[in-house]
Amino acid sequence: MGMSEVRHILALAPNWLGDTVMCTPALRALRLNFPAARLTVAANPACCDLLEDLPWIDGLYRLLPKSSLLPLMRQAKQLSPIAGDLTVVFPHSFRSALLARFIGSKQRIGYARDGRAPLLTQAPAPHMEGGHISPLYMVDEYLELVRAVGAGDDGAGPELGLREDLAVRAASLLAGEGPLVAFAPGAAFGPSKRWMPEAYAEVADRLTERYGARCLLLTGPEEGDTRDAVQRQARVPFVELPQEMESIGAMKALIAHCDLLICNDSGPRHIAVAFKKPVVCIMGPTSPAHTRGPYETGVVLRVDLECSPCQKPVCPLGHHRCMRDITPDQVVDAAAAQLPACQGCSR
Repeated sequence: MGMSEVRHILALAPNWLGDTVMCTPALRALRLNFPAARLTVAANPACCDLLEDLPWIDGLYRLLPKSSLLPLMRQAKQLSPIAGDLTVVFPHSFRSALLARFIGSKQRIGYARDGRAPLLTQAPAPHMEGGHISPLYMVDEYLELVRAVGAGDDGAGPELGLREDLAVRAASLLAGEGPLVAFAPGAAFGPSKRWMPEAYAEVADRLTERYGARCLLLTGPEEGDTRDAVQRQARVPFVELPQEMESIGAMKALIAHCDLLICNDSGPRHIAVAFKKPVVCIMGPTSPAHTRGPYETGVVLRVDLECSPCQKPVCPLGHHRCMRDITPDQVVDAAAAQLPACQGCSR
């Protein structure tokens, strides 16, 4: 498909925040390869909030939660006028390919998974090893997909934008002496990805006492119990944030202003990568192959067990060793190794 023939592109974005961040190089490749086209991204509301303020995305469309066939067809009808030439299906689900088919773009491209190839006009095979689908760094997986329509990688890595007013507000709230360390103890995927709240509390205490760190707690709207558990068990106070700074846009601004993020393998990790902030990632049940790439600064802490990676949201064995065997000592040491490299840290 030539550049001059494409006027309207729709990208169906992934459903998880971290995957959406890792999709941004592929979205940017579409923009660079089709500079005259209008690029619209359709995603769930949280992922749309994440992608706001990227100047090279022309429009965002908030998809409804999973629903019956009729609402899906209604969404397709709304999207058809802005997706006439090309729809790129980044999620792996049958439902996302069905939405693309209902939209009726001239070209519909997505990986051949879950029996959905007949719904697409181009369905390249996913990454395979030994006859089975094999994990691949998600940035590379998404870039491989858009290469099928001629969109190449510019090598710049994941990218997010910031609202100026939120950036200014974050800078004001976080002004002070000492390194700023953000903690993200949640994970929407499930409890198997979450390191223990008492361990996060111990790390915050020790970084504050040893390095004069100021600690910031970042949790989502449905992670109040996790937030309360960390705060209840910590001896040191966390930086207080007003309710207005609990949005995804505000979280981006806060992470962009911090010196280090300590987190599970979840969305905030990838937001930090996009803003080139060092990360200490505590990883348990998921395969590091999905997220191991050249853009992250910091360290991934992981225990290699026979039962991992299981990719399960809840530990099927009940002991959760893949997370419990990672100690606060290891996390404190990893964080301390990153703090001297933080620009602007005062100790």
